[in-house]
Amino acid sequence: MGAASATSGRDGGKMTVPERAENPLRVGMRSPRKPEPNTLVIFGATGDLTQRKLVPALYNLALEGLLPGEFAAVGFARRPKSHHHFRSDLKEAAAKHSRTRPLQILAWDGFASRLYYCRSEFGDPAGYRELAGSLEEIESKTGSRNRLYYLATPPTYYAEIAQRLGEAGLARNEGGWTRIIVEKPFGHDLASAVELNRILHGVFDEDQIYRIDHYLGKETVQNILVFRFANGIFEPIWNRRYVDHVQITVAESIGIEGRGAYYEQAGVLRDIVQNHAMQLLSLAAMEPPATFEPNAVRDEKVKVLRAVRPIRPEEAEDSTVRGQYQSSVISGESIIAYREEKDVVAGSSTETYLGLKLFVDNWRWAGVPFYIRAGKRLPKRVTEIAIVFRQPPLALFPTTDGSHLEPNVLSISIQPDEGISLKFGSKVPGPQADLRIRPVEMDFRYGTSFGFAAPDAYERLLLDAMLGDATLFTRRDEVEAAWAFVTSIIEGWARSKPPRFPNYEAGTWGPDEADDFMERDGRRWRRP
Repeated sequence: MGAASATSGRDGGKMTVPERAENPLRVGMRSPRKPEPNTLVIFGATGDLTQRKLVPALYNLALEGLLPGEFAAVGFARRPKSHHHFRSDLKEAAAKHSRTRPLQILAWDGFASRLYYCRSEFGDPAGYRELAGSLEEIESKTGSRNRLYYLATPPTYYAEIAQRLGEAGLARNEGGWTRIIVEKPFGHDLASAVELNRILHGVFDEDQIYRIDHYLGKETVQNILVFRFANGIFEPIWNRRYVDHVQITVAESIGIEGRGAYYEQAGVLRDIVQNHAMQLLSLAAMEPPATFEPNAVRDEKVKVLRAVRPIRPEEAEDSTVRGQYQSSVISGESIIAYREEKDVVAGSSTETYLGLKLFVDNWRWAGVPFYIRAGKRLPKRVTEIAIVFRQPPLALFPTTDGSHLEPNVLSISIQPDEGISLKFGSKVPGPQADLRIRPVEMDFRYGTSFGFAAPDAYERLLLDAMLGDATLFTRRDEVEAAWAFVTSIIEGWARSKPPRFPNYEAGTWGPDEADDFMERDGRRWRRP
């Protein structure tokens, strides 16, 4: 082992990050409470997720005085490192990726003094025995036996790590709480998700398991519930009587970013739709919970997913449109086709774009189509939920050119410009005889309205896991309900001949078939 003792070395000591008197970020957090002292163990601590997201998030929480003074973090990974080298590497990562820059050296030094490292293979029982000893040593100084495990590894290691923790006696609540955070993807179909749940439940209770989807930590995603249930103006018309259809868009301008091997196994259906898009669907369509507490909120989300009308395998082709990007030139830069990406199989039939129509068969939404589209190499990075309302029953104001008035649209922008917009028709100034109506928008933007940046999603979710608030984490039945819907589509695609790929240029809004898909219903995709 590269670092046998978690508390040895000349740079140990307590974290001494001062708490600011005025902390505007506290207003943006879901809960201003400070968690109990605890130790976070990050499996896969030398990986990209830890360096780009987890450690910068922890540093910002410390900087804002939201971590307990007796907090510690232990990195568990396969690369040989000392505590000192581990801290040095993470300092560079925090300086590069933290939302608060430049790095405050005194604050970082106080935070870093509580970072430790343990080298081991994920399947080596000796590594878990050493981890247990390191935790005992840390906890003898902090006085806390609260432990949070974060699986920041490839998903192939999730089951093995959980089982090894159980064998080493590290999963029990003894003198404190024990929780585990599991990153997506949570399985690759319904059967694998059920099996992973079975293995996890053989070691941990359900209330110890926190399945994380970072989209749920985004400020605007959480604001969907506040917008709907804390205001009396929109909820009365948030139903089939007034809504024509709903569009959910999760678009990325980037490609697969060197993840060819992963994407060949996933595709956009597994990578984005099964988790991010279905989460947005459940929040937009759910009924008001009886109380705003974790299980009450998650109960209503599960009800939505269970009410989604199944797309039978033989219906998969008619209910979906698949695409794969081809080469293009964007702003003078040559973009290679998906099939030319590293580790992508020649002649691959993996989808990088998906258009999908589904229905939620309940009293509120019966007959209202929900359209989902997601893809890579689209014109811009944007995630939004658009509620498109029905037209007025009578056209009192005919247009001069015979066209129809545009419908009212309420759009909730998740990223990158977090906010909410309402589009409605307004009279263009001029004489009554030349009456013209033009669509205008009322906009709300987080940055301009509140004057400070919202916390990163991982900051919020890490803090919630330490506080034991599972509201923004997915439950077992929620994961399995989403996979049940998606797996039927996967089975249908497997039975049919793949589309002729590639079928859309990088930098466009997907294949022409996606526009035809909407036009069959007399509708069209929004251009965010």
